Amino acid sequence: MNKISFSDHRYEWLRARTGTLSFPTHPEGISRMISTLFWLIDTVINLYIWVVIIAALFSLLIAFNVLDTRNRAVWTIGDFLYRATEPALRPIRNILPNLGGLDLSPLVLLLLLQAARMLIGKLFEAVILGSLRPLL
Repeated sequence: MNKISFSDHRYEWLRARTGTLSFPTHPEGISRMISTLFWLIDTVINLYIWVVIIAALFSLLIAFNVLDTRNRAVWTIGDFLYRATEPALRPIRNILPNLGGLDLSPLVLLLLLQAARMLIGKLFEAVILGSLRPLL
């Protein structure tokens, strides 16, 4: 049971409703929800990293004629990978200089996604610890 001071106006509704300012808090429940949210974000970023890697390998296999895009299954997989990665790769391609046949945009995107995962981990630490120290 946590006691809340009478000066904290955010809990006035609780005192008016229950007649007391003591109520059980469940920080482990909240931290579990926050942990789940950060885990979900990290998992989505990790899955997208794998999609980018597979799309890059797929495009190499198509470029070296290992895979034939006239095959309906190959075309469908290639179309899905293109639609999944192109919205993230197009702005990077617009910024990077033209290097001929060499496309470094998947590499840049992978670095940005890894940086995002590291930032998410630091934010998770900051939220759980309740301080900005992990961010510094």
